Amino acid sequence: MTESAVSYETLRYDVADGILTLWLHRPESMNAFTVTMANELVHAFDRASADDYVAAIVVTGSGKAFCAGMDLSAEGNVFGLDEKQRPTMQDMVDRFEDPVIVDGVRDTGGRVSLAIYRCLKPVIAAINGAAVGIGATMTLPMDVRIASERARVGFVFGRLGIVPEACSTWFLPRVVGMSRALELIYSADILDAQAAYEFGLVSEVVSEEDLLPRAYALAHKFVDGRSPVATALMRQMLYRNAVEPHPVEAHRVESLAMFYTSVADGKEGVAAFLEKRPADFTGRVPEDMPPFYPW
Repeated sequence: MTESAVSYETLRYDVADGILTLWLHRPESMNAFTVTMANELVHAFDRASADDYVAAIVVTGSGKAFCAGMDLSAEGNVFGLDEKQRPTMQDMVDRFEDPVIVDGVRDTGGRVSLAIYRCLKPVIAAINGAAVGIGATMTLPMDVRIASERARVGFVFGRLGIVPEACSTWFLPRVVGMSRALELIYSADILDAQAAYEFGLVSEVVSEEDLLPRAYALAHKFVDGRSPVATALMRQMLYRNAVEPHPVEAHRVESLAMFYTSVADGKEGVAAFLEKRPADFTGRVPEDMPPFYPW
């Protein structure tokens, strides 16, 4: 694997054959989440979005865990929040990007989830062990979650007297449905891999040794022989259009997306289909995203 030009304290960023493997890398503490990890994850996902060589992203954990939740051994407010503040909902609108709010009030996991949400590349979670708290919620904005037989997943916030974070109250009901989402949150149970599969949290369970090979196979299936521009648009279209109040809003976006892809990589795709040959798509992400993006 190639070595990254940018070093991280809490992550490994390895790119090979167009696939980024993003390792949560604090194995001595079961990859427990910190404010530094949050900031580095935001940077890493934005960096991958802007790198045309990265076609897809696989996220996994170093060592035995995926992420054992927030590092509760930190001094002061363990969630990195400024307890001197008394923020209001209006602050969260008017001062959303104010560094005082960003650093002292905004949920660190939520900043990570928003970075994953705006990512232009397919994202696969390869859950190799314990994924608890933020370790579970950060996987929800990823497109596909697969688990090793050793995986354990828990939304344990109720045991700590706190609430779900990382935009999970938006994502979790969309992944498993409202009733099952509430059951997971209320119970605060830690699920084994099979139970996570039965809840619909993960799409498949594989052996520990097969986890990364399966994740890479999925990544290549998603991006090999595909237009990077069309793939980026499809990811954003499904997440955004699915929550619009009327299908006409999807129609507006789809019309523009179809127009601009049809006059670009779509021409090569049609020609390749008619000539019975593999397509040679030349569109680059983010350079060749159409002018209406982001809408």
